[in-house]
Amino acid sequence: MKEYRSDRIRNLAVVSHGGAGKTSLTEALLFSAGAVNRLGRVDDGTSTTDFEPEEIKRKITISTGLAPCEWQENKINFLDTPGYSDFSGEIKGALRAVEAALVVICAASGIEVDSEKVWTYSSELGLPRILFINKMDRENADFFNTVSALQSRFGKGILPLCLPIGSEESFSGIIDLLTQTAYAGQNEIAIPAEYVQQVEEWRQTLLETIAETDDVLLNKYLDGQELTTDEIHSALIKGIINRKLYPLLCGSAYKNIGIRQLLDFIVSYAPPASTLSAIGTHPISQDPEERTIEQPFSALIFKTTADPFVGRLSFIKVFSGSLKPDSTLYNVSKEKSERISTLFTLRGKHQDTLPLVHAGDITVVAKLQDTTTGDTLALKDHPIVYDPIDYPKSMFTLCVEAKNKGDEDKIGTALARIIDEDPTFHLAKNTETNQLLISGLGELHLEIMTEKIKRKFGVDVILSSPKVPYRETIRSSVKIEGKHKKQTGGHGQFGHVWLQIEPLPAGSHFEFVDSIFGGAVPRQYIPAVEKGVKEAMSTGILAGYPMVDIKVTLLDGSYHTVDSSEMAFKIASTMAIRKGVLQAKPVLLEPVCAVEVHVPDSCMGDVIADLNSKRGRIQGMEPNGKGIGLIRAQVPMSEMLRYAIDLRSITQGRGCYELTFSHYEEMPQRMAENLIATTKKEKVEEA
Repeated sequence: MKEYRSDRIRNLAVVSHGGAGKTSLTEALLFSAGAVNRLGRVDDGTSTTDFEPEEIKRKITISTGLAPCEWQENKINFLDTPGYSDFSGEIKGALRAVEAALVVICAASGIEVDSEKVWTYSSELGLPRILFINKMDRENADFFNTVSALQSRFGKGILPLCLPIGSEESFSGIIDLLTQTAYAGQNEIAIPAEYVQQVEEWRQTLLETIAETDDVLLNKYLDGQELTTDEIHSALIKGIINRKLYPLLCGSAYKNIGIRQLLDFIVSYAPPASTLSAIGTHPISQDPEERTIEQPFSALIFKTTADPFVGRLSFIKVFSGSLKPDSTLYNVSKEKSERISTLFTLRGKHQDTLPLVHAGDITVVAKLQDTTTGDTLALKDHPIVYDPIDYPKSMFTLCVEAKNKGDEDKIGTALARIIDEDPTFHLAKNTETNQLLISGLGELHLEIMTEKIKRKFGVDVILSSPKVPYRETIRSSVKIEGKHKKQTGGHGQFGHVWLQIEPLPAGSHFEFVDSIFGGAVPRQYIPAVEKGVKEAMSTGILAGYPMVDIKVTLLDGSYHTVDSSEMAFKIASTMAIRKGVLQAKPVLLEPVCAVEVHVPDSCMGDVIADLNSKRGRIQGMEPNGKGIGLIRAQVPMSEMLRYAIDLRSITQGRGCYELTFSHYEEMPQRMAENLIATTKKEKVEEA
């Protein structure tokens, strides 16, 4: 592929709710532009951008696919993004690399949950948006109801630029309201007589909406004067860039109707990369700094893929300057130099080398050593740091373990490579439960990540719910004796202690006090007593969980000049703890989490009721005035293990939450009894 100047480059992220037809639309755009010689199908597993086995199997987009094409001497970089919130990290990364979003809406389903989400993401980044109502050939497709719903939800700036000819099975073409031209398939035709009046009415609404974005044009329009083609063109471009107008087109990716008109519109009206300016921070002064395309080179890594054969592939959005092959750049985020070898672009999995990359373009490089997603590349003499991508926080955690013995070492390496590829995927080791935990945005997200681990790195894993780190403590004081006496043919074993066991305030953990007088227990054996106490407490008495908030005082004891040893006193103190705790009213403690849930106001009642059913205590509620409320609560950790799934069901995917550990508190007696019984049964089965 040849090099293109910034004013000849358009970058668009194709975004939507899952099932609206983003990938099919991207495929139709590539086919119409001549970038591919056949029209692939998602259902057949032949689409250009959904080429990973996990995508073909499930018929959904999982990873953002780069899809460049050439149209009318321009280069258009499409980024085909996932449509499911489990992979919203990919969407956010793609939106950082483009100057506009192409929002796809299904003509039958209308506005769905993730349609609202991608609109919000685009708004947060200040991106212009072009809408495309897809699947006009589908049963129950309704262009006019969909337009009305979009205008009600997103404002009157939603601007239809075409009308469909027919609908559902009879859908056969579109009418361009700007040029007043009709198209049947790929052919230009006269506007059917039955649409003439409707076209005139919608065109007048179109002109009025465009005129309202400019006072001069509005006065001219109200005076009854005709707006010129150039005036309409200029006002429409300005309205799109200023996000006052959101042009809407329609068609069918499956039938390849309206696709060429969409390409024409993108080239004529979508913001070119030459309009790009990026705000960053100087790494030393920390002052804000703006880079325009003419200034020294700078770029952001917005996506990384890990391949066991090719290595790391880094997707780079160039914000300023230009990039040549065989260059040395500076990773400002890591303060490391990086050598760039070959520059290329990807169309799905097909590579095409690039001789030079100008500001605004997207390129891919292989095998960067220290550079990961979110890092800034620049010239060492002209450093700048761009804000990292604002990824959603992980909400769902599972335990992962190797299925086959001997793969324990491999699993850590494989997971680290996957983390390189997906910043929303996290790995942690719970030292209390000795479990390896992976966290992501949902159950599907983690399932697919583990499938990738098996395919790419040959490691088969098992997923399970994490263990809850319960603890044990006592509620009363006891004085208890521990004696270990064993006679053998030679030296025997003798250790004898009296211990006082007392509860401590919550959070005090453990305290050991030596109150021996007169040498009843020799000094050299006292550390062994403390060690025995700690070992007994580490495995608990009721259900095998660590004991906390306990004070143990060594009161008295006795010894034998020949048979006493450190081991004997350690065993004696362990015996004392195990007997004494059972007499000191032992209880189970469960971890309680502080939870902050962000949900639409309309869902707050249902979410609060669900938290109450999970033994949660509501701490407060705060509306933000924008239709989203914040609920603060304290909920036992055991009730939150699958909360990501529950919350998604209650809010239709609109809710999110953050969870942090708060404190431990006593577990209800009936639940404690069930847990103790379950633990004992598991130990018997293991034995």
